[in-house]
Amino acid sequence: MEEPETYTGALERALHISGSEIGGECRVASERARRIRRFLPWAVLLPAALSGCGLIDAPQSMLNPAGPVAQDQLGLIDSSIWVMTLVFVVVAGALLVILLRFRWRGQTELPPQWEGSTRLELLWTIVPFILLALLAVGTVRDSFVLAAPEGKNVLKVNVVGHQYWWSFSYPGTNIVTANELHIPVGQKVELVLTSADVIHAFWIPRLGGKTALVPGRTNIMWIEADQPGTYKGQCAEFCGTGHADMRLLVVAEPPAKFAQWEQQMEHPVVQPTSALAQQGEKYFASEQCSSCHTIGGTSFVGVVGPNLTNLAQRQMIAGNLLPNDAQDLAAWLKDPQAVKPGSLMPNLHLSPDKIKALVAFLQSLKTPAPSGSV
Repeated sequence: MEEPETYTGALERALHISGSEIGGECRVASERARRIRRFLPWAVLLPAALSGCGLIDAPQSMLNPAGPVAQDQLGLIDSSIWVMTLVFVVVAGALLVILLRFRWRGQTELPPQWEGSTRLELLWTIVPFILLALLAVGTVRDSFVLAAPEGKNVLKVNVVGHQYWWSFSYPGTNIVTANELHIPVGQKVELVLTSADVIHAFWIPRLGGKTALVPGRTNIMWIEADQPGTYKGQCAEFCGTGHADMRLLVVAEPPAKFAQWEQQMEHPVVQPTSALAQQGEKYFASEQCSSCHTIGGTSFVGVVGPNLTNLAQRQMIAGNLLPNDAQDLAAWLKDPQAVKPGSLMPNLHLSPDKIKALVAFLQSLKTPAPSGSV
């Protein structure tokens, strides 16, 4: 007959069971924490790696080229990725084989020691040389092909980078515009690049790679658009407070439509018809606007700020930061710094009435299309 369990014995047994259960739960929790710690670096690194990946059809995706320059450069990137992927697979595979084959199996003695394999040394010298040679062939070829456009039918455009806007002038004409570059579809365009102040970088991802604009130096690149459209670009070199808002548009048009744009820019017509727009023209002269800006077809010939000829025909304003409409134009005139921090355009503290009149005048800067044009 079993003796009845004493109070002390029952307590000890209960504590033992409880301790075992707690110990088991602790082991489970420890294993769970170990697993979390194991995958935590991946959870941090994977989103960081994917954050640099944009959609292929995004407006500024170089993975969606729209011209021969961008297409050649994407081909070079693709070939480099495949070569480097092959290198990674071979190296990672060799490392995995070594780790499995030569892992520790409880041996106490030193493994065989050997060195000075001529075959291996030749292998890891010759193979990288061949891979680098393959990469060099495409790089050198594209460097010469993309250095300057070939042929006679090349449109030349002078590009000057300013803090924080772009100036485009077309040699052989009196066309000067800002922030919106017009080009004909299917024609090579040579861009002669320089800077008026600090280093900038001209970049339209869908049409071509980056090229630096350096003060006192001239660099050349060329682009070509295969299809009509508006292509977004930006400055790709930090150039000051307003760098992020130093944007540009490239408008690629059929040749006939581009010729029409050229004619409108060559012979601008400024005819403010409303009384409010006419008053705005007077304010443009009296409120220091004309000391900075040129408007073709008028006596305003300022050269400090962007050329405003046919401003109303542009898609955007403020360095392609705002839509070109009355509301945003008024906000820009009221306080440029509030709209675009770092902008060198001063706040003239204009009254609401003057702003309204200036907006009416600026929105009248649009040359009618020639009769019979497309």
